Amino acid sequence: QVQLVESGGGLVQAGGSLRLSCAASGTIFSDNALGWYRQAPGKQRELVAVITSGGTTNYADSVKGRFTISRDNAKNTVYLQMNSLKPEDTAVYYCNCNNKGRWATYDYWGQGTQVTVSS
Repeated sequence: QVQLVESGGGLVQAGGSLRLSCAASGTIFSDNALGWYRQAPGKQRELVAVITSGGTTNYADSVKGRFTISRDNAKNTVYLQMNSLKPEDTAVYYCNCNNKGRWATYDYWGQGTQVTVSS
C-alpha cells in the first residue's frame, strides 16, 4: 500500500503561480512513476505531468512550458510548480503513484487538492 498526501492548492489570480507537493509513504517500488492528474467539473480526469524513478518526464500539451514536475527521492515527494496559471487550469489536482511490478502495475491516489484560478 502507498499513502499520498497532497498540499499546496488554493486560489490564485490568472498569471500567478502555485506549487503542489505530494508526500508518498508505504511500499514504493524501485521502478515507479509519480504524477499529477486533474479533474475539472463535468470533465474526465486527465494527466497533467508524470516523472519516473529514472527522471523521465512527460507533460500534457496544455501545460508544457508553464508547469514543471520534479521529485525528491530521499523524501519520496513529488512537486508540481505551476506558473502562468490560466482559469482553465482550475480543477481538483490528484497525486498518483504507479508502482511497476514484475507482473503488474499498481495505482494509488491522493485525496486531491483544489486549484482555482480566477480571471
